[in-house]
Amino acid sequence: MRNVKKIFILSFLILLASCSSGNNTAILWTDRPEFALYSELFNTSQDRYKIETYYYDSPAEKLKDNNARPPDIVAASWLRSASTRVFFKPLDRQFKGNTLHQNDFYPRILAMGNIDGKQYLLPVSFNAPMVIFAGDMGRQLSNPFTIGFNEMKTLGKAYNTQTNGIYTRMGFSPSWDDNFLFITTTLFNVSFRETASHGGEIPIIWDSVALNRAMLFAHEWIREANTSIQAVEDFSFKYFYIPPAKLALSGRVLFTCMDSRRFFTLAEEQQTHLDFRWLAENNVIPLSEGSVYFGLTKKGKSPKAAEAFLRWFFNADTQRYLLDRSRQNRISETSFGIGGGFSAMRPVTEQIFPQFYQGLLGHMPPGDFLSPANILPSNWITLKERVILPYLHDQAKHPNQNEAGRLEQRLIDWQRVNR
Repeated sequence: MRNVKKIFILSFLILLASCSSGNNTAILWTDRPEFALYSELFNTSQDRYKIETYYYDSPAEKLKDNNARPPDIVAASWLRSASTRVFFKPLDRQFKGNTLHQNDFYPRILAMGNIDGKQYLLPVSFNAPMVIFAGDMGRQLSNPFTIGFNEMKTLGKAYNTQTNGIYTRMGFSPSWDDNFLFITTTLFNVSFRETASHGGEIPIIWDSVALNRAMLFAHEWIREANTSIQAVEDFSFKYFYIPPAKLALSGRVLFTCMDSRRFFTLAEEQQTHLDFRWLAENNVIPLSEGSVYFGLTKKGKSPKAAEAFLRWFFNADTQRYLLDRSRQNRISETSFGIGGGFSAMRPVTEQIFPQFYQGLLGHMPPGDFLSPANILPSNWITLKERVILPYLHDQAKHPNQNEAGRLEQRLIDWQRVNR
């Protein structure tokens, strides 16, 4: 009997040790590969807690899988949709200590993780659109930080050069980049956003009048500055086998547009000879939709480990260390900043980033201009690439032509096929 009791007690102690070890290991899901490095660095920084990181293309969709073991932490895009945010628990008590402060974050970006007065998600990173040009062009611009549509159009038109009626140099055309057309709709307050009810045929709503205005504006820009859409397409066909940044460096085009994540991973020799301004209208810089947010799940099994990682990660000294290690490991050559973007912590972006990205000196985006995207459905990126951008592409060429390209109908048709 004594031996049986000893075996039972020993088994119980082994089980208890196993459970204790498991509670000290948190599971993190992400769509940002950088978090594998961050987890490893956290694990080596102390010996109490561990983070296991798993990459998924869409953690937001994976959360809906009832058969999957729930993570403790999710750091990813598209977490703010109504169908996703229900998995997270409030983080307000994290602000009650001395390590995490609400005023360390850009207020409008932080507010997008607040639901009904409670902070469910913390912002990790964001990106913003940039207008790129050869370095010597900057002296002609009216503002050292931002540039708007009218200045782009005026300078672009003046830059155009024709030989025998054919453009050999062109300043800029909105139709060169479908993402630029989408940014145009954002700055025209088209306001794509998730529907409050999921009973309809399409998961998003928008301002149709503003959308028509935006597309008419793009069409008129092309006609006034570049003669016609056909002239633009002829020019594009002839020269756009070269990447846009190199076209700007060569002088073939005056402006090109890309987001900060793409610009700051260009080859160093290109960045050195390029300059930029933040694209803004009426003191608004529209942030890219895929901003990364961080949440702790309700069903996580290791809350103490998860909270320890949260406090470690959202610390200015930690993020400086992460930037330094990313540079040492050459990760910064393919991945920008923290989690693929500017840090959502204002002191980190404004004081630390320029030490690692010298192009930001004197070019920091005005914090009060930063405007986060609306809450969008978790499948937004697919909707945008398959339906929204093709629609904008067509409408920039032929706005409202016979209403054959009505966006509502395109979305309904796509939803029916992909159910």
